Formats: sequence, C-alpha cells, structure tokens
Amino acid sequence: MSEFGGIDIGAPGEGIAGAPEQLSEEAKQRFAAAAAAMAQIRREEKRSKKRDDQVARVILQFLAQDSNTHLFLLISRLVARDCPSIFILSVISLIDEGSFVAVQEYLQETLQKTAKEAVDENMPLLKTGTLDAETNRVLIEWITRMQMVMALDPERILVSLMLDEKNIDGTILQLATFVLQEFFLKQGKATPFDKVQPLAGSILQTVFEPFVAAARQKLLESKAQENSDGE
Repeated sequence: MSEFGGIDIGAPGEGIAGAPEQLSEEAKQRFAAAAAAMAQIRREEKRSKKRDDQVARVILQFLAQDSNTHLFLLISRLVARDCPSIFILSVISLIDEGSFVAVQEYLQETLQKTAKEAVDENMPLLKTGTLDAETNRVLIEWITRMQMVMALDPERILVSLMLDEKNIDGTILQLATFVLQEFFLKQGKATPFDKVQPLAGSILQTVFEPFVAAARQKLLESKAQENSDGE
C-alpha cells in the first residue's frame, strides 16, 4: 500500500501494489514546496452559500450525464463522509469541463490565482518521462488544482476522508483511478484499471502528504474530546 505520512490508502478490499508509473522526484519536491507556499498564504475565507450551491449543482450536472453513472456511488460515498464538494470537483475536473471551470473560478475567487497560473509546464511528471508534453501539462495542472483546493481547508478535507489516524477511505482512490483511466482513454491511451491505480495512488499521496500530520492531530483531538464528553 502507498503510505501517506504513515496513513495507508486502498480501495475497499484491495491494496496498491508497486506502481509501474510513479511521479518523478522532481515533481514530488516541487508539489511539496508549492503546498508549503499555499499554506502560508491561506487566509480565513467567509463561506458563501451561493458559491456552495453552485458547486453542488455542478456535481449534479456531472452525475446526470449517462457516461458518468458508474461514478455515482463513489461520489455519493464521499458526500456521505462530508467531503467538501469543491474537492470532489477538483478530482473530476480532469475529465469534466463544467467541474474544471467551477474549480478555476473558485480558486480565482479565494486565492486570486488559478492552477494554470501556478503550474510549471516543463516539469517531467513521471520517472520514466513517457508522457507527451501536452498530457504532462494537463496532469500537472490537475494535480495543482487538487493541491490548491486542499490547501484552502486541508484538515477538514483530510479528516472527512480518514477512517482513523492510519487509514484513508479507499473511495477517493477509486474515484481518482476511474477519472485518470477516463482521461487516458480520451487521449487514445486505453489503460486497465489495475495499471492506472498505482499512478492515481502516487498522485493522491503527493496531494495529501504535506497536510497529513495536521489532519491526524485534528482527528485525534476530536476523538479525545468525544471521549471526554462521553465520560
């Protein structure tokens, strides 16, 4: 299994084997540095019900498309776990234009910057360097979008995904894998689910890892408070 700062992630009933494709060390280091920078500039934002409603509508529009019905259960599980809708949108934004636009507008409003403006297009994403320049750029932008959304409210997002202090619900891995698989299919590079899953796990690890320690501490504090209230 891939480890997120000591937290394991896996699809229900299955783990991640050694990945045939992993992010390059340069990519990991640059995304980690970007996460640290975004955490520094993060500011307390006032929640906008109008914006939250817009985000929810985009998800419903995505699920209303016949081609996306296989993702309904996964997204429903994440919503049931109280995973913020904007993070779900950031995951599916790789393959859905409506989600892409919604996330870019959200980031522009909250950070005054979009993923496209923050990305380093020339960074090789994979160790093998097997991606063409355009695919490499699109995937870097996707990872950057997810990371920028995560940086806005990392503890809330990660705690919603954590089963306990050592494990993350595998639903998010399944969703990211299906999204990545669909992306490659649209690129004319049909790839089996089990071949895409390790790369999806490596990407999520890169997105989550800078924030895991704080989220774990938050979860432990919440549990301690619950135990104290129950006494």
